Amino acid sequence: MTMIFIAERVIYANPCKTRSFISHAKDQNVKMMTFDNAEELKKIMTIHPNSEMILRIAVSDPTATCPLNLKFGCEPVKAAPKLLTIARDMGVNVVGISFHVGSGCNDPTAYRVALEHCKRLYEMGIELGFNMHIIDMGGGFPGDEHRPSFEEIASIIRQSLEDLFSNNESIRWIAEPGRFFAALPFSLVANVIHSTEVPASKITKNSGDEDKPGFMYFLNDGVYGSFNCILFDHVHPVGRPLFDTSAEVFPTTIWGPTCDSLDMIEDKKSMRHMEVGEWMLYEAMGAYTCAASTTFNGFARPTNIYVIGNDAWQIINTSPHI
Repeated sequence: MTMIFIAERVIYANPCKTRSFISHAKDQNVKMMTFDNAEELKKIMTIHPNSEMILRIAVSDPTATCPLNLKFGCEPVKAAPKLLTIARDMGVNVVGISFHVGSGCNDPTAYRVALEHCKRLYEMGIELGFNMHIIDMGGGFPGDEHRPSFEEIASIIRQSLEDLFSNNESIRWIAEPGRFFAALPFSLVANVIHSTEVPASKITKNSGDEDKPGFMYFLNDGVYGSFNCILFDHVHPVGRPLFDTSAEVFPTTIWGPTCDSLDMIEDKKSMRHMEVGEWMLYEAMGAYTCAASTTFNGFARPTNIYVIGNDAWQIINTSPHI
């Protein structure tokens, strides 16, 4: 790690860690780590015995875009208390509880359920002699237009904290609003590299449209690039011409540039005719997009262009904190 960082503020939050990574964390004086099984505790204690552990519990919104408790988190009612007892018997220093309701939460009451489990386990940890002082609420917060909204989720969390933890001001509260910060600031502009007219029936799958025109467009970015979010994040980006004009619309399919027919961005879309060289705009594309992109078939990742309004720039440029 060549950048300046404060080790005391870092949590190694993968509950199933590679041994060499644990050794690296120890070398960098990163002590806080998550666990959700006894085997992980034994592995960590062998390599990094002075670690400070955070128990991750499985509390999830089953309707979330990406449920996460299938892979991580221990069952909170029976398994979690047992793990706390095992940690006590092993001499492990447990300092908190964490959870993640799932990326793209659709049921904000999941946070209330999770915090109720956290309260019970937090108090049990104190009774077992642990110096409990951290609760990590994970992510699940939306980054663009979404129901429930960020405000709805925040309201339920605030009320839950007031109901459950109003008498405990020593807890350090942590959240992981990655999508909330990343999604909206980034818009993707992709170039139309090919346009072809096809029978509309090829797109609509309606034989009655055989004699009507439809269009297929090929962009210079696709599901192997920034639009991997279609496969991995279960989203359905909706784009529009960057320079829109009022015109007749046609059945449309938008493809990525690769040789794979899986590389489809939008289908059965109604849109005006576009020429090669025009641009498509996709907004709120900052979360789980180019971070996982590849150069499959030799197509480059998009170029980043940073734009900021003059008023915002003046605030940043004159701030003593930046």
